[in-house]
Amino acid sequence: MNKLLYKHYVFLEKIDNQIEDNLLKFKNINIIINTNSTTLQSLKNEFIIIQFAKKNQIPILFKNDYKKCIKYDADGVFIEANNKKLTRPVMLKKKILIIGLVHNQMEYFLKLKQSCKVVMLSPIFSNPKYTRNKILGVVKYNLISLNWKIATCALGGINFQNFKKIKCTNSKELGFIRAIKNPSALSADG
Repeated sequence: MNKLLYKHYVFLEKIDNQIEDNLLKFKNINIIINTNSTTLQSLKNEFIIIQFAKKNQIPILFKNDYKKCIKYDADGVFIEANNKKLTRPVMLKKKILIIGLVHNQMEYFLKLKQSCKVVMLSPIFSNPKYTRNKILGVVKYNLISLNWKIATCALGGINFQNFKKIKCTNSKELGFIRAIKNPSALSADG
């Protein structure tokens, strides 16, 4: 796999030495900080992720939180599918990347109104979070995103066995959660 071809988004709640090493193996990676809790441990984990990303010049995005994006001078915001707010970041000092999560065409149009520049279409492959009948597969993924005017990102169940199928989609970006613990799951060359 040519790691420079795809832009990667990884969702992190906490970070350890193994995940740090695995993140540094990718050249074009962005971290989506996946904590919405205000517990002390969650805030500590968030701070450790931010420090690691800034030290290694890895772009960071916050899940559903424009305020933290401004506070930490982050690169963007990730908006979940169930977030229906039409907040537009007009007061921000710099342009930020806004990524949205969608499962169907109706959610796509909402993400357009939310000023998203990239949408993650999920789930493309089987994973523990979704039942078998909710999996899109390559054909349905391409049909749903056929006339979309913004970039799409494949998300859900991506591993080495089905990675070649991603090349059949119009996606040049990948999102993953569990694969960062084992990056060889995405690449034959490790």
